[in-house]
Amino acid sequence: MNWNKIVECVPNFSEGRDLKKIDRIVAPFRARAGVKLLDYSNDEDHNRLVVTLVGEPEALRDAVIEAIGVAVELIDLNHHQGQHPRMGAVDVVPFIPIKNVTMDEAVSLSREVGEKVAGLYHLPVFLYEKSATAPHRENLAAVRKGEFEGMAEKIKLPEWQPDFGPADRHPTAGTVAIGARMPLVAYNINLSTDNLEIATKIARNIRHINGGLRYVKAMGVELKERNITQVSINMTDYTRTALYRAFELVRIEARRYGVTIIGSEIVGLVPMEALIDTASYYLGLENFSMQQVLESRIME
Repeated sequence: MNWNKIVECVPNFSEGRDLKKIDRIVAPFRARAGVKLLDYSNDEDHNRLVVTLVGEPEALRDAVIEAIGVAVELIDLNHHQGQHPRMGAVDVVPFIPIKNVTMDEAVSLSREVGEKVAGLYHLPVFLYEKSATAPHRENLAAVRKGEFEGMAEKIKLPEWQPDFGPADRHPTAGTVAIGARMPLVAYNINLSTDNLEIATKIARNIRHINGGLRYVKAMGVELKERNITQVSINMTDYTRTALYRAFELVRIEARRYGVTIIGSEIVGLVPMEALIDTASYYLGLENFSMQQVLESRIME
């Protein structure tokens, strides 16, 4: 993979159950010059597909545009149910600069993709995070509030006119948020209770918007198939709020309700540094650095 410039993209699609549809959505990322499919995972409870890929900017752009078209064709949100909030068949498409790419270049790429998919698929596009055209559009949760069902009216408000595309919700594919951001870690913590109210209270207490950890977004989720609940977390800057801090705060909050943590999971890929930082904390390592990690030195 001898690429001069590398951008990561982590598109989220609102389909986690139909394997044939998932395969068709992922197909544009396979065996494509200038693009490498790193990972994709589907969650039936969330009814969501998260894909992680990297590539050269132009090749990545074209692959993402094609995959969005497939999802718009296949997914009808009028018949979609899942635990994860969603406003579109393609819910969110973030671009992350990795190598020899500035954040400004990632923003330009996101805007180019947004303008293109709006024209090709008649899809309303909101630019978010670093690409946002107004402060109230930076936070994905604010953009997505109301979800698919509420977006029919929300999109008609002057402050929520889309950045690209028609000012009408697509009848089956809804709307999409596209932007550029820092690397994000999707981290879920499972609880020994089926009480969604408890999971929601814990999520509310740990997230930044309610006075919790600075770079944490969280919500409570019910996993009906497993008869448990989950605190679903987005770590928006793992270098400033470590994974272990979120884990320990959830443990403390759960104790108030007589609940324990029974496991956790990372959705998609995670930077090695985030895991090394957590291992270093629990092992009580002194003066440890990434330079002491064998694989890190080999890849230099």
